[in-house]
This record gives sequence, structure tokens and C-alpha cells, in this order.
Amino acid sequence: VQLQGSGGGLAQAGGSLGLSCEASGSIGNINALGWYRQAPGKDREFVAAVHRMGGGSPYADSVKGRFTVSRDNAKIMVYLQMNSLKPEDTAVYFCAAGLGIITSSMTSAGAYANWGQGTLVTVSS
Repeated sequence: VQLQGSGGGLAQAGGSLGLSCEASGSIGNINALGWYRQAPGKDREFVAAVHRMGGGSPYADSVKGRFTVSRDNAKIMVYLQMNSLKPEDTAVYFCAAGLGIITSSMTSAGAYANWGQGTLVTVSS
């Protein structure tokens, strides 16, 4: 499975940006797609995820109400709409794909077998 992310870039605080990520290759068993981010000097952290079966998407507390994750099952794509951006949202954002993930494991990085290359998001104050 290969993951190709796009979007991101530079935004001012309070602005919006969108990220997208498309999976290719052996995508038949992908059932969960997630977003993680890693700020300079910090560990990678969970942002949001969406499961093919639906049932609601988990979000990190820090992005709830501001970010929205969605997916296109036909294209095996995942999107992250980021609104009301804050400087602390500055990070490299990674998409991830999981095979056979159950919904309760979607927030665990170890559950994802495939990762994109990362997309930089910079929010200025």
C-alpha cells in the first residue's frame, strides 16, 4: 500500500487548510484511515481517524470542533479539513492506513501498517 498526501502549506491563525491522502496498491483490505502529526521536538500524535464501517470518528481533544475527517470509500481517500487553525497546529501531518483495524484501535499508531510521507502545515500567529 502506498499513501500519497497533498495539501497543507502556510496559513494564518484562524484560517483553514485541507489535507488529502490517496491510497494505492493492495488497498482491498484497508478499513481504517487516520491522520497523525508531529511537531518539531515532539512525538507523533493522533489527530483523527475514520473507519470504513462508519460509526463515528475519534478526534484528539486538541482538534475537536475545528478539524473534520472524512473518506471516500470508492477512491480510498481520506481528507482532513482544518479550520480555526492555531500556531500549535504547526506540524508535519501523516496519513496512515490500517488493515483489519477495529474501531476501538483507531487511535493507536501501532495499528496502522502503512504511512504517507508527511505534509508540512505551518500556522503563523
